[in-house]
Amino acid sequence: MQTAILIIQCKDSKGIVAAVSEFLYRNNGNIIEIDQHIDQEIEDFFMRAEWELDTFAIAKDEIIKVFAKEVGDRFQMKYTLSFNTPKPRMAIFVSKLSHCLFDILSRYYSGQFQVEIPLVISNHADLKPVVKAFGIPFYHFPINKENKREQEKMQIELLQENKVDFVVLARYMQILSGNFINHFPSRIINIHHSFLPAFVGAKPYHAAHKRGVKIIGATAHYVTEELDAGPIIEQDVARVRHHNTVEEMVQIGQDIEKVVLSKAIKYHLARKIQVVGNRTIIFN
Repeated sequence: MQTAILIIQCKDSKGIVAAVSEFLYRNNGNIIEIDQHIDQEIEDFFMRAEWELDTFAIAKDEIIKVFAKEVGDRFQMKYTLSFNTPKPRMAIFVSKLSHCLFDILSRYYSGQFQVEIPLVISNHADLKPVVKAFGIPFYHFPINKENKREQEKMQIELLQENKVDFVVLARYMQILSGNFINHFPSRIINIHHSFLPAFVGAKPYHAAHKRGVKIIGATAHYVTEELDAGPIIEQDVARVRHHNTVEEMVQIGQDIEKVVLSKAIKYHLARKIQVVGNRTIIFN
């Protein structure tokens, strides 16, 4: 079933929901999902509507023009229109840790993610056999201070050649440059543990264990030039006790990371995320 997804942002006023609903009804659009939110602080209205295209009276390439004329311009709306087909193309970046990669590839293989994965990129060759087992091309880009700029340039070119729509950093242990990020604004998803910024360095779980932390969590967010401070998409936590070893804490943390990253990817694929400044609205 082909569907269209319209996401709207404008100043809150009366009649917006009625106007959008009437537009879809008048053009024989069968609504599948609709959700709206009002941000009282900035007095903005947000809405996501998804409807079937099979019987819709307006051609795909004409929807935006007609919507702007009949509804959008009247309410001075900002809006994006997307479609559930073709499937988005997602690139995965990894280093040596495999838990998030395995989880993504298994969900992809089982059909949980409606996505194409044209390639996996890594700064190490360790996970090449894993990726190859799923029949996905693997590209190795060793990175150091001297070659980082040139390697990123080649990575960007490779992503563009493969028409990649968005990137997932599945525990990719490299900081992306501003130039790279600007090629994919709000289209790079990262995952990290919740110990930042309290426990930095190579062994955060060891440091957290010494402090006797009682909660372990993970955060998935869009990447911005400010390190690990982009708009948050999803978070979760699990409690730990004094008897948990460092190894057990690592396992608990990795399990949470897999689930949180998976949810973030699903929200992105379903076009259920609206970035507002450095925050996100996640539609139902």
